Amino acid sequence: MSTDLKYLAFTAMLTASLWIPYIACQVMTNGNLAPQNYVDPAPRPVPLWGKRADRVYLNAVESFAPFAALVIVVHLAGKANPTTAFLAMAFFWLRVAHAVVYLLGIPFLRTLIFTLGYVAVIGIFWELIK
Repeated sequence: MSTDLKYLAFTAMLTASLWIPYIACQVMTNGNLAPQNYVDPAPRPVPLWGKRADRVYLNAVESFAPFAALVIVVHLAGKANPTTAFLAMAFFWLRVAHAVVYLLGIPFLRTLIFTLGYVAVIGIFWELIK
């Protein structure tokens, strides 16, 4: 398996797992779901870190699609190279850092890390079209 695809798989598992802190916060704050929660899906109140945990998950899902599409297209086009491998690896580690920094509520560093992740996606796109 190429490095690009390996880090795509790692990023998929990270993204798939980022719902856990939010649900843990829900249970710690509000207890287990009751039958009424399934009828009325309105969010129950959580502390600020729980709201950030929810946003971490949603942000990861939103940024995963373009990354995944480009890694797959680069692979299928036979254009995977050391640069795309580095960029895929960088994207994964930047997403890990983004999740940690977002959960901790560090504002400017979060934006910088997110932007660097976007730059990695642009880099993969550039390698595809050049």
